[in-house]
Amino acid sequence: MGKNKLRKFSELSEIDFVYQYPYGRLAEEGFPWRGRWHEVFGNDNPIVLELGCGKGEYTVGLARRDASRNYIGIDIKGARMHAGAMAAQREGLRNVAFVRTGIELLDRFFAPGEVSDIWVTFPDPQMQKVNKRLTGTRFCSMYRRVAAPGCMLRLKTDSPFLYAYTARMARHNSLAVAADTADLYGEDYTTAEPWLGIRTHYEQQWLERGLSIKYLAFSLDGDTPLCEPEADDIPKDTHLRLCPTTRPRCRARRGAPGLLPRGTECGS
Repeated sequence: MGKNKLRKFSELSEIDFVYQYPYGRLAEEGFPWRGRWHEVFGNDNPIVLELGCGKGEYTVGLARRDASRNYIGIDIKGARMHAGAMAAQREGLRNVAFVRTGIELLDRFFAPGEVSDIWVTFPDPQMQKVNKRLTGTRFCSMYRRVAAPGCMLRLKTDSPFLYAYTARMARHNSLAVAADTADLYGEDYTTAEPWLGIRTHYEQQWLERGLSIKYLAFSLDGDTPLCEPEADDIPKDTHLRLCPTTRPRCRARRGAPGLLPRGTECGS
């Protein structure tokens, strides 16, 4: 592990609103604040999650704009969330927390009915692996275990495939769709809901390349088991996604600085 990563992990360990619970520690200790997040924040405000939060830009952006809710970013990569955690600490935001863990362990951290809203922003569409798709039925069933009545799943994505798949999955399972647009900024949804205008670094780069951002929000309410829709006819993405690194070995391997074919991993 490089010195920069070690420094980031050391700094994260000193921040009291960052909880690092890999599977081994969770299995051994359990999470003491499950069902007690109101004690962590010191209020009973609704809890909103960002899953796969990366650098935490969206989590922090939401917290800046809305002090009436508590925002928690979740990601397995601690070095990524370092930027958001440090920003929240510098700004003195009291309605932000971060949890370093796998998303599949969500119900180990939150009790039934404890989560009021869930954001999934620009995830890998996992076009070949439906069980790893964060808006697929496997994960949505997990979200239901912690969701409060009226909990919404909100997806922002540059991926036409993921957008089309998720819309089909929601309607196939009769999940009430509250918002659906293939061009978030073109249709100017952000006027009525300004928090949709928060743009991460990578989102801004997609916009500069002329790609539209898609947005979908639907209710997780219901107790009927979720079923996967037929999705073989949905066209796969052909555009390139941004690589989270510009390391020389990545550029040399891929042949284009900072770009990867959709659905591939950097491996850096």
